Amino acid sequence: MLRGKTAVVTAASRGIGKGIARVLAREGANLVIASRDLERLSRTASEIRSEFGVEAIPVQADLTKRADVAKIAET
Repeated sequence: MLRGKTAVVTAASRGIGKGIARVLAREGANLVIASRDLERLSRTASEIRSEFGVEAIPVQADLTKRADVAKIAET
């Protein structure tokens, strides 16, 4: 359903954001996932890649900072 599409998910290192990222990946979407916690986010990206076979790019970002929001968009 979402194969070939790319989704951006914020707060994706845990909780609801991580759950949303997993559902999108299960549906075939490639992901750009963002969070302030890069270590946890990198683990999440690795889990998603191996479990669902999609691309998952982790981006450390604080959405209260414009430069970080731009960094997500550039990815």
